[in-house]
Amino acid sequence: MKDIRQMMDRSSRFISLSGLSGIFAGATALIGAYFASQEIEKFFRGDAYAPGVEGELALELNLIKLGFIVLFVALAGGLLFTYRKSKRNNLPLWDKTSRSMLLNLTIPLLTGGLFIGALLINYQNIYSIIAPSCLIFYGLALINASKYTYSDIRYLGIIEIILGLICLFYIGYGLIFWAIGFGVLHIIYGLLMYLKYERV
Repeated sequence: MKDIRQMMDRSSRFISLSGLSGIFAGATALIGAYFASQEIEKFFRGDAYAPGVEGELALELNLIKLGFIVLFVALAGGLLFTYRKSKRNNLPLWDKTSRSMLLNLTIPLLTGGLFIGALLINYQNIYSIIAPSCLIFYGLALINASKYTYSDIRYLGIIEIILGLICLFYIGYGLIFWAIGFGVLHIIYGLLMYLKYERV
C-alpha cells in the first residue's frame, strides 16, 4: 500500500520541490529587505536622493530593480536545489504535473504583478498597500498551486494572506511585514519541509 501511494503521489504531485529552496529564498528576501531599508533610510536622510518627486521616482526605480534582483536570485537558487533533489530521487523536473503547478502558481502572481504595476503607474502615494498586495496575491498563488505539490504549501499560503491583511492595518510597516512573509516564513517553511521530506 505504501508503494502504491508513493507511485500515486509521484504521478499526481510535483514532489521535487526542495525545502532548501524555501530556506534560500527566505534568506535572499531578508538580505533584499535589508538593502531596501538602507535605500529608504538614505531617502529620508536626504543622502543620494534629490528632494521631491525626482527623488521619489529614483527611490521607486531602485526598489523595483532590487526587487527583480531578489526575485531572480531566489528563483535561480530554488531551481538549483529543486533540480538537485529531482536528480537524486530520479524524478522528472519538467512534466505535466510541474507544468500544472507552475500555471496555477503563475496566474495569481501575474495578476498581482499587473495590479501592483497599475497602482505604481496610475496612483500617487499608494505605496502603503504594495507590500500587503504582494503578500495576499502570493498567498493566493500558493493555495492555487498546492493541489499539484505538497499540501503543506497551502498552509504557508493561508498564513501569507493573513499577514497581508494584517499589514493593511499597519501602514508604514510594509517592509517589515514583507520581510516576515517572504523571509522568515520561507525559512521556517523550508526548514520544516526539509526535515519532513528530505532528511535521511
